[in-house]
Amino acid sequence: MVMLNGKVIRKILLGLCALLAFAAGARAEVTARVDRPSVDLNESFVLEIMVDSNIDIEPDLSVLDEKFYRGQLSQLSNTSIINGQIRRSRTWTITLMAKSTGKQVIPAVIVGNDKSEPITIMINEPTNAPPGEADVFITSEVDQAEAYVQSQILYRFKVYRAVATRQEGRRDPVISGAEVLIERAGDERSYEAILNGRAYNVIERVLAIYPQASGEISISPARFEARVLRDGRITGRKVFESDAHTVTVLPIPAAPADYPDAVWLPARDVQLSEEWSREPNEVKAGEPVTRKVTISALGQIETQIPAFDPPTIDGMNVYPDKPDLSRIFEAEGIRGIRRDQYAMIGVRGGLVEVPELVIPWWDIEAGEWRVATLPARTIDIEAMDLPVAPPPVAAVVDAPDEAAEKETKPAPDGFWKRVAQLLAGVWLLTLFAWWWSTGGQKKAPKEPAPPPVYKQQAKFVKAARKAAAAGDKAGVRAALIDWGRLQWPDDAPRNIGDIAKRVSAPLSDELRALSASSYSNGGDEWDGSSLAKNLRSISVLSEDVEATTASPLPPLMPPGT
Repeated sequence: MVMLNGKVIRKILLGLCALLAFAAGARAEVTARVDRPSVDLNESFVLEIMVDSNIDIEPDLSVLDEKFYRGQLSQLSNTSIINGQIRRSRTWTITLMAKSTGKQVIPAVIVGNDKSEPITIMINEPTNAPPGEADVFITSEVDQAEAYVQSQILYRFKVYRAVATRQEGRRDPVISGAEVLIERAGDERSYEAILNGRAYNVIERVLAIYPQASGEISISPARFEARVLRDGRITGRKVFESDAHTVTVLPIPAAPADYPDAVWLPARDVQLSEEWSREPNEVKAGEPVTRKVTISALGQIETQIPAFDPPTIDGMNVYPDKPDLSRIFEAEGIRGIRRDQYAMIGVRGGLVEVPELVIPWWDIEAGEWRVATLPARTIDIEAMDLPVAPPPVAAVVDAPDEAAEKETKPAPDGFWKRVAQLLAGVWLLTLFAWWWSTGGQKKAPKEPAPPPVYKQQAKFVKAARKAAAAGDKAGVRAALIDWGRLQWPDDAPRNIGDIAKRVSAPLSDELRALSASSYSNGGDEWDGSSLAKNLRSISVLSEDVEATTASPLPPLMPPGT
């Protein structure tokens, strides 16, 4: 009886251990995020808490009450089947409004035995007040009154509504003056704001404007049209407008003395990083390793991040791949990301030096040049393993005996002579038959394959740079038009002006200057050194960008809907 109880107790303990192990392995992951990293004191924002399992435990939200006002709470359960595996998750969404300004930390939210990471959010002083007792109004602002060519200008406009509206239509501003590129800086947002004790629903849109030439740009008022529902009645269609703005665009400053060939890159922040497919020091000669170099620039779109030449490394062959371009949205605008990938193969063993990568860039906030660097590194490449040839086998000569000598006695010389003559005759007959089958004619030599398009383009760009440095206008035109035929085979440019419309500044400005000098009285004084410098990097405008530049963004909702 005692032994039986012991077995039962042992089974119970084993079962409890299994349950504890399962519970430890089934811990839920809790993540939290906010819809905006920077808000005004009188504006609401949304906090999402997500758990990767459908649990019945509610999150402890009381930790938020010290620094935030809590609003509406909603929850959503989701179940998905991926590759036969069932995945469940649960999300809580809560509206919050801060109690004070400055950097505020949203504390970790506990769900069961797990918790989320704290989140830092910036709470700004309230800047908007309603005009009188307005039920509906619209505001707009730009983040800077002066900007540099190709730098980012953030234009933000908000529609405030304290009453319900119908048949809404919003129209973006018209931008005139200097040529610009316009990009959406994130998705449209909707949230609540309290102004003078009155609740407003706010719709916010942010545009990133990139001027392509110096001068001045004018931003017309943004418009909001709607019929207002007041006291149960719908009014006639009303139009609400924001303020107009003017921004001065400054020219590109001179390159730094230490980097006279620096490519213009205005940004708020530039970061350089690298990633290797495996540890470089574990590579043998003849084995490939992939290096990925990433440049991210805050306040710049990915297509305007300049390309840099692949490194020249003594002891390694470097083969560049097509770059990967992307972007993310942050509180201060668009962060463009360019990833260049290289396949690198060591050609010998020993130490190999990967040179330092230096990217000069212009800090638009400090108004000065800065340098982003990726330090040099030394790689110890292991020598290639070569097969060892077996040592030669020494011939062993034994004293011949009479029996062996009789068995290995060579055939008479006349026999081998006749065999050689027979083989020679067969070989001649075979050679004659091959010649007869081919018609007795030599095959025409195979024409070599034409070089790839990018190599042909590189040849024409090099010729254009050389002609520009020498002041040869005709040579520049001829080389660039040949390059353009390869770049746009279906719509080849006919002159330098056509090419200038299809590339971005500052190269487009230099091409227009070349075109203008060809028809002016002072054309002989043209200096092509600046054009030669800007031909180091050619950025082609896409059709989407050209369409965006030519006209403002269409309205979100056409009038009358």
